[in-house]
Amino acid sequence: MSKENVLRVSDVTMQFGGVVAVNNFSMEVNKGEIVGLIGPNGAGKTTAFNCITGVYAPTNGQIEFNGEVIVSNHPHGKMKQMYKGENMGKYNKIIAPTPDKITKKGIARTFQNIRLFSSLSVFDNVLIAKHLHAKQNVFTATFRLNRKEEKRMREETMALLKEQGLDKFKDDVASSLPYGLQRRLEIARALATNPKLLLLDEPAAGMNPQESDELMGFIGEIRDKYDLSIFLIEHHMQLVMGICERIYVLDYGIKIAEGNPEQIQNNPRVIEAYLGVDE
Repeated sequence: MSKENVLRVSDVTMQFGGVVAVNNFSMEVNKGEIVGLIGPNGAGKTTAFNCITGVYAPTNGQIEFNGEVIVSNHPHGKMKQMYKGENMGKYNKIIAPTPDKITKKGIARTFQNIRLFSSLSVFDNVLIAKHLHAKQNVFTATFRLNRKEEKRMREETMALLKEQGLDKFKDDVASSLPYGLQRRLEIARALATNPKLLLLDEPAAGMNPQESDELMGFIGEIRDKYDLSIFLIEHHMQLVMGICERIYVLDYGIKIAEGNPEQIQNNPRVIEAYLGVDE
């Protein structure tokens, strides 16, 4: 039986002037999988994430989520100037939604450098994310007429904090938490948007070995508990090899390998990209 596809990236290229950061990249994530994306610094990993999440409109290629084309650019003739919006040309249609629209479709992400509302409480950081799916308009939000909806979101926020072991810190300012808990809070905030696909950009960055080991277990737990598919970038090889079912490898924007952890560890092109070759 074939696996249900959640994310499909087809021939995506991202060019900045004369620099091609990602070149003809294709990959997929199936339902329930934890898939890794690795490569040396500057390989184009975060650029690929940014194309998937609407930060960049790719120069070329297509991205599908749950069978729906959510990002598309297939220029014909000379390279078109990249822009947001749609071009209903005869041969080309550009689909480049903004990050908030991508999130509403069910794709959430974290960042390599933690991006919390550092001066707000732990509770408010998660509550703000809950508002993304609030069933209210600007009028009711402004005048707080929909108290039932607000009550529901606050209850769901508290429940999520309890599930993630953060409830005892709910009134603490986010920036006061230890680094590992800040990372957990950022993931909890992403979960508050009710995603089906979670993108983690170097979740173990800055963590000590114990925190990294705990994170490995935590990622597996949230995958199972929230019925998620997870796509992650990581330099921590022990974490990648220990939790990912499949791994893609980028080098200078080009996919040089894909496979299970054992295949990747023994792939000569991957070894060369990381370690170089003796002259």
